[in-house]
Parts: sequence; C-alpha cells; structure tokens
Amino acid sequence: MNFLRTDGRKNNEIRHLEIITDYTIYAGGSVLVSTGNTKIICTATVEKKIPDWLLQKNKAIHGWVTSEYRMLPSATLNRRKREYNNLDGRTQEIQRFIGRSLRAVVDLSLLLEHTIWIDCDVIQADGGTRTAAISGGFVSLYMAIDKLKKNYNIQKPIIKNYIGAVSAGIINNKPVLDLDYQEDSQAQADANFVICDTGE
Repeated sequence: MNFLRTDGRKNNEIRHLEIITDYTIYAGGSVLVSTGNTKIICTATVEKKIPDWLLQKNKAIHGWVTSEYRMLPSATLNRRKREYNNLDGRTQEIQRFIGRSLRAVVDLSLLLEHTIWIDCDVIQADGGTRTAAISGGFVSLYMAIDKLKKNYNIQKPIIKNYIGAVSAGIINNKPVLDLDYQEDSQAQADANFVICDTGE
C-alpha cells in the first residue's frame, strides 16, 4: 500500500523536473531548475586562478570546482534572515555536498589553473533543494566547461560522468522517492543520492 502523497504521486515517482538553460546572460553556464515547487538558479562562473591553499597543498592539481549555496529570504513561507559571512551549519553542509559531488566527475588536471564557481540560489523551497542544486549545478557546470574547452582547444573530456541527484525517505514505514517539504518533515529517515550515468 502506498503512502498517500499530497500531490498524488506514486511512492516511486519524482516531481516534474524542468531545467531552463541560458537563464542569465553573464555566467559561463546558467539554468533555472524546477522540481515541483522548488526553484533554484544555478550559475557557473570561470575564474583564471585557483585558491592559494590549493597551490600550497598540491601543485599537481591544475584546477578547482567549488560551490556556494544560499536561500533567498522569501524562498520559504516564513522569511529567513539573509546569510552573509556567518553561514549556518546547514548552508555550509549543503554547499560542501554540492562541491564534492561536482568535483567527483571533473578531471581537475585539465582545467588549466581555472576555478569554476557553482552558485546555487534558491528562490523557492519545497524540499529537495540540495539535490536540485546538484542536478542544475551539473548542467551549468557542463555548459561552462564546454565553453572553456572551445576557448583553449581542449580535446580531452573534462567531464568524466553525467550526474543527477534525488532524495528518498521512509514515511509510515514505506520508501518514498523525491520528498517535498511536508513529506521531509514527517520522514522517519531520509537520504540524498547522487548518481552517475554509469549507475555508480
């Protein structure tokens, strides 16, 4: 017996996913990703430098991919205070998760001492923001890397795998895929999965 979902989905059904590319004009890659009522602007910006700590730590690495994640004050029902330098633990954990997920599928040695920043700005939140940010962030990253390859005539593949992400949880002892906020708030357990096109 299925858990009764507010939007009528089956337990193993994801929300409608839409990714609009070239959403902004200045970033190397940009998308608006929507999954249900969750909406995030993801942009990829390429900088011709790498972090100083990376140069000191390991000169064999020739590039870097990192992320920043923020939720706009009006993204939720009750206004959230805008975050500046003092990020809460949740925000730090999410942006590290996004960065690690995207770095895992990039050959950093081919980035030619460039840093690619993935900025994920949640404009409307209804659960699954970190997984939507990874899926949208990957598309914007791919677009930026495609331009970088053309600019520097790089023939080797920089992206090693395509990835997408989704959440899952247990509600009323039933497994449920792609939780919205209401479902997430009543889940007995939940987890996020980043999956490659190879199935890894």
